[in-house]
Amino acid sequence: MTSEHATSVPVAPASGGIDPGGLLACPACDALHRERDVAPGETARCVRCGEVLEAPRDSAMTQIIMLAASALILMIAAIFFPFLELDAAGRVQKSSLLDTVMAFSGGMTAPLTLAMAGLIVILPCIRFLSLIYVLGPMAIGHAPARHAAPVFRMAEALRPWAMAEVFIVGVAVALVKVAGLAHLSIGPAFWAFVALVIVTVLKDNFMSRVTVWRTLELRRPS
Repeated sequence: MTSEHATSVPVAPASGGIDPGGLLACPACDALHRERDVAPGETARCVRCGEVLEAPRDSAMTQIIMLAASALILMIAAIFFPFLELDAAGRVQKSSLLDTVMAFSGGMTAPLTLAMAGLIVILPCIRFLSLIYVLGPMAIGHAPARHAAPVFRMAEALRPWAMAEVFIVGVAVALVKVAGLAHLSIGPAFWAFVALVIVTVLKDNFMSRVTVWRTLELRRPS
């Protein structure tokens, strides 16, 4: 953390007199810091690499919930609205993301299709719902919901596997390849998915995980 919020300390054995419960490890470089209270509006950074460790903001939980809810709405639009329209040799074919999944859901391609649906649809939706479940009660001043801590831990574990942004990059590359073979029209679901990726990135960057864990600990019923 920056010097005004915490002091960097070396890794020491338990017998060294340092309370492990009062230490915070940088998620980027593993440097240890003594935990200090960080006021809303301030930012605590790692003294070694500059990674943001804690950045509490007023009404941050409410804003994260709104972003997660917006992402869920955009996901529904991306699933059911037309994604692409293909015009080749006078034949026009409209396709949604759901149509694509259902078209390849049988035979040898079924496992790949299920994996794609899980990584770009199911896991992101589970993360959005989990964040709403965890942060919702605390945003209105209540105690954390039952099992909020394991649910948040699960949401964090799923974060590397929710690959909506990877999917949209793959689609962009495919569009460049196919553009010379047929006339392509981008549907509203494509733009909904682009907006979904932007909202997801904003949500992940805006959320201070250390602050969430600390709030869960402080408000946990005794």
